[in-house]
Amino acid sequence: MNPDFIKYQAQTSPYPLGMEVSHAIGSYIYDTNDKKYLDFVAGVSACTLGHQHPRVNQAIKDQLDKYSHVMVYGEYSQSPAVQYCKMMASLLPESLNKTYLVNSGTEAIEGALKLAKRTTGRSQLISCHNAYHGNTMGSMSVMGFEERKQAFRPLLPDVDFITFNNEEDLQKITTRTAAILLETIQGGAGFIQPENNFLQKVKKRCEEVGALMIVDEIQPGFGRTGKLFGFQNYDVVPDIVVMGKGMGGGMPVGAFTASAERMDLLTENPKLGHITTFGGHPVIASACLATLQELTETNLMAETLEKEKLFRSLLVHPLITEVRGKGLMLAAMTESAEITNEVILSCQDKGLILFWLLFEGCAIRITPPLTISEEEIREGCAIILEVMDEIMKKNTK
Repeated sequence: MNPDFIKYQAQTSPYPLGMEVSHAIGSYIYDTNDKKYLDFVAGVSACTLGHQHPRVNQAIKDQLDKYSHVMVYGEYSQSPAVQYCKMMASLLPESLNKTYLVNSGTEAIEGALKLAKRTTGRSQLISCHNAYHGNTMGSMSVMGFEERKQAFRPLLPDVDFITFNNEEDLQKITTRTAAILLETIQGGAGFIQPENNFLQKVKKRCEEVGALMIVDEIQPGFGRTGKLFGFQNYDVVPDIVVMGKGMGGGMPVGAFTASAERMDLLTENPKLGHITTFGGHPVIASACLATLQELTETNLMAETLEKEKLFRSLLVHPLITEVRGKGLMLAAMTESAEITNEVILSCQDKGLILFWLLFEGCAIRITPPLTISEEEIREGCAIILEVMDEIMKKNTK
């Protein structure tokens, strides 16, 4: 491992994977020894169209030849951002028609929480146990995993938690509640899908008490579940949608979308209710627009469901207890964190990139680019099964 990586760059854990990256293209990442790795993670669901997608690259280059940053967000009309927000409005339900562009998913969560409080005049926020919505102070406050939060308290007050898919808990949403925030598919918890029309029941309860429903689409969004956004699979229309990750085709970005009536509340009482210098950056917005155009002009979103079927048909092994998730947001579950760790690390040695989930130690993350081919899926799954066979053989000696 490059010692300067450890010495000069702040780390997130004591044991980073430490691959020295040379270049990446399509579904592969290459290290400085020119070893190639099939990427089943896509930058943790961020590289929707794989690496160096020509349409995204060209959009970035074209915009760089015109202008880069010129003014803080919301003052100048800049074509890439305007086109993107207009296109987003055309693809979402009628009540979700105005988008605020920011720099990351966690900042988008912060903006959505502020908007909910500004809209309702209430303070209570509700999230789910084992939820992950980002790592800034507000986003961390609605993270449902105390072990990751306790060192940074005090956080936001008046935050309560319910259990995902527990209908009885919905009574905790009351006339005190500004908003409930939940992932359409719980990511860090283990790719848990809503059951028994849970999201519809959340929305109904919100309507009864005047609370807002915020859905976090940072992981499920942008075609990964077969629809542009995960909530579109469950026949529900939230009040605010938060997005990020796959939105920018590998570029750093986030956004939150609501009705114009609600979003305009951030412009007065007080003015500058939410501000950002680099949100809507023209180069980033160009990448976002190219990504969205590619997704909507091709069959990539529909193909995720066929690719899911292929993954499920291939990932059959005594060490795999189940495969969770939807589309290309999948988690292969094992019996223990030890097995999962060994699979992930051994697969990297053999040229396949897998990763962990935040809170579920038994899960193997499988979130490849939507552009991954059937041949590449078969190649990667063969490596997983080979590694699992080796683990079983070793453990039976």
